[in-house]
Amino acid sequence: MDWLNFPPLTALRAFSALSETGSAVAAGAKLNVSHAAISQQVRVLEAHMNVALVDRSGRRLALTPEGQELADALQLGFEAIARSIDALTGADAARAVQVSATQMFAVGWLMPRLQRFQSSHPDINLMINPTPELVKLAPGGIDIALRFGKGSWPGLEAELLVPSDNVVAAAPALVGDAQFSDPSDLLRFPWLLELGLGNVPDWLRRHGLPQERLRSIELPGNLMLEGARRGQGVIIASYANLQPDIEEGRLRELFRDEGETGYYIVTRPGVLRPSARAFVAWLKAEARLAGPGK
Repeated sequence: MDWLNFPPLTALRAFSALSETGSAVAAGAKLNVSHAAISQQVRVLEAHMNVALVDRSGRRLALTPEGQELADALQLGFEAIARSIDALTGADAARAVQVSATQMFAVGWLMPRLQRFQSSHPDINLMINPTPELVKLAPGGIDIALRFGKGSWPGLEAELLVPSDNVVAAAPALVGDAQFSDPSDLLRFPWLLELGLGNVPDWLRRHGLPQERLRSIELPGNLMLEGARRGQGVIIASYANLQPDIEEGRLRELFRDEGETGYYIVTRPGVLRPSARAFVAWLKAEARLAGPGK
């Protein structure tokens, strides 16, 4: 690396804080300097690189395309440095491992197994965030996300935990024992959608069905599953979440989309802190014990 021509670290820090907070005042507060010092350091950086990083033509701060590219690179670099420092100094050892997962997966797959993790790792605290949102994985925040899909989330690392097809299911109380050969036959029934997930419109689109004909209610994942058990609507979910209900007859599998889908362990690039690594290792061991989720 050509250190002599490298931009001043103080200027890079100021610009990264500016891009993160969106204002010189907030960036100054983060770095305990004045907003004027932030503006000066950003101008120093622009002069050093001979590139405009901030668009000053409007009333609100905006980055130029070059500025956004540099901001993204600095965020990755500074986050990697922060993780390494925390790991080497043990600064984050006591912080709970934060895990994001959908409500259905958290309730149906994760929660029944957590007591075994607590028994084998009594020194590690967990914080489970049940949400369908693709939350940001950042130092000091969410360590691990358990996401359903095909394993493609740009900028993140993903490892398959539980392979599982997507299935359409309903209670016998709603659909009886009728056989369905055409997905459009299900449009005469009410549907229950998992709040914020959007998988039902995707399924309808893939099968050429009009979404406007759908009668539906959006609910959190655990309420959606309970409603389906009571015969209140048709649902779409991964087989891993519905397997006990289907095997015990509370729900009927009506259609299945087979493919390379499943629940993945999603993390930021780089080395996880020891407590998060221990949780990931435990997840993999539990998945091996459970067997394929199809």
